[in-house]
Amino acid sequence: MATILSARGYTPSLDSSVWLAPNATIVGQVEMGPESTVWFSAIVRGDVARIDVGRRVNIQDGAVVHGTFGHSHTILEDNVSVGHNAIVHGAHVKEGALIGMGAIVMDKVTVGEGAVVAAGAIVLAGTEIKKDELWAGVPAKCCGRVRDSLRDQLSQTSARYVQYASWYQEKSASVEE
Repeated sequence: MATILSARGYTPSLDSSVWLAPNATIVGQVEMGPESTVWFSAIVRGDVARIDVGRRVNIQDGAVVHGTFGHSHTILEDNVSVGHNAIVHGAHVKEGALIGMGAIVMDKVTVGEGAVVAAGAIVLAGTEIKKDELWAGVPAKCCGRVRDSLRDQLSQTSARYVQYASWYQEKSASVEE
């Protein structure tokens, strides 16, 4: 069963359709919208700053979502994907954006709608990534626009993660019978 903890008087508020992996951890001032998923060993830690998670957001295996006390909170708008082992720390990630595997997105970063932060990229604090931009590197820099073929693929990611979560719910239901 996932770990859900209160901190500083705040208890996470999760829509009833949220799916949490058994070893996911959700702490403090966290609000999660419908059909969002938090995968194995991922941590959404709203102990020091608020975290708002929209609809159909997937926070993949080993990812960390956090903020900085008195400085930054995290917003993940609808249909955002946070890749395996990525860190989103006090950033605003807009609708349909993707944070690639192992990427780090620091405080006060804005990631525009449909933008992509490539795997392994480090986005420095205060950076503004515009709609549909592709950022890569250390430190991350704009590498152009997200190609149409990639945009089409990414638009399906949120729905796929809702489907993946249903596989675990089906398995749990059949075990209980």
